[in-house]
Amino acid sequence: MGHITRTLAATAAGIVLSAGLAGSALADETTPDPAAPCAEQTAQVEKAEEALARVTAVFERSHATVVDAQAAVAAAKTPRERAAAKNLLRKAQAAEVKALKTKKAQQQRLAKAEERLATCLATVPVEEPPVEEPPAEEPPVVEPPVAA
Repeated sequence: MGHITRTLAATAAGIVLSAGLAGSALADETTPDPAAPCAEQTAQVEKAEEALARVTAVFERSHATVVDAQAAVAAAKTPRERAAAKNLLRKAQAAEVKALKTKKAQQQRLAKAEERLATCLATVPVEEPPVEEPPAEEPPVVEPPVAA
């Protein structure tokens, strides 16, 4: 019995170790090149854009919920249904306001990140490619006439 337990523990440890190594390899592939100019600011802009996309999706869902709740209030026939629908509408509107505030905050974060990137790019000297000079033209070679 002890032999089986030891074997299972060793196998589990191997799986955890290999998963950890694979995870660190993935993390290395996604990190920007630290030698590149403004790599950190570029990564921040990308992260802010992804976050804004997520927050925008949340806002759109909450707005759709408000529209559905308004339709439910309009369709309610009894006072009890109307009260329940109004309660859901209030909650949906509160969630929409919260999502809107979060979206605006994320837009400001993105704007700041883009501003930092622009500032960084402005301070980095631009290396111009070397200008190749056209080869100097050589005078045409004139061969003397051949006597026959």
